[in-house]
Amino acid sequence: MNDKVTNILLVGVGGQGTLLASEILSETFMLAGFDVKKSEIHGMSQRGGSVVSHVRFGRAVASPTVPEGEGDVLFGFELLEAYRYLPLLHAGAKVVVNDYRIPPPSVLLGQEVYPDDLADRIRSRFPDFLLVDGLHLASEAGNPKAANTVLLGAVSKRLEIAEEHWLAALHKMVPAKALEVNIRAFQMGRAL
Repeated sequence: MNDKVTNILLVGVGGQGTLLASEILSETFMLAGFDVKKSEIHGMSQRGGSVVSHVRFGRAVASPTVPEGEGDVLFGFELLEAYRYLPLLHAGAKVVVNDYRIPPPSVLLGQEVYPDDLADRIRSRFPDFLLVDGLHLASEAGNPKAANTVLLGAVSKRLEIAEEHWLAALHKMVPAKALEVNIRAFQMGRAL
């Protein structure tokens, strides 16, 4: 195990499962034997506001917050939120984003327009970019609420952590009644 700390940002809107996904990520890395630090910001998350979670893992991690320009992976649950946090990434970072739009209040009030070309803008800056139709795949798996688990599966293929640790974390963190659907959703994300 080397001394590198891996920095992951999870961004979305309240109610999308961002915080549960960060808990599953953290559990996965702990099961794999890493030191893990996590920090969350819940900006009015109960009312559809921005939610950001920093997850850092490595042999020894001193701080829970990803330094600006040092993010290795951006895990976005909503396109505009993902785009807003690109400055926290380094040039070769990996970006996995749900192809989903939740207009912010300024758009709903007609003060601004939701940009149509966000995926292209992200792809032009970060070639290792995957746009995932998480809602569609989660619906195919049996529950549209499992979109966060589809995205976890997609992110898991971009991190060198054995699949057994991911599955063990899902078994530990997901309620039994939702486990089968979430395992299916996770596998669909890994297959992308």
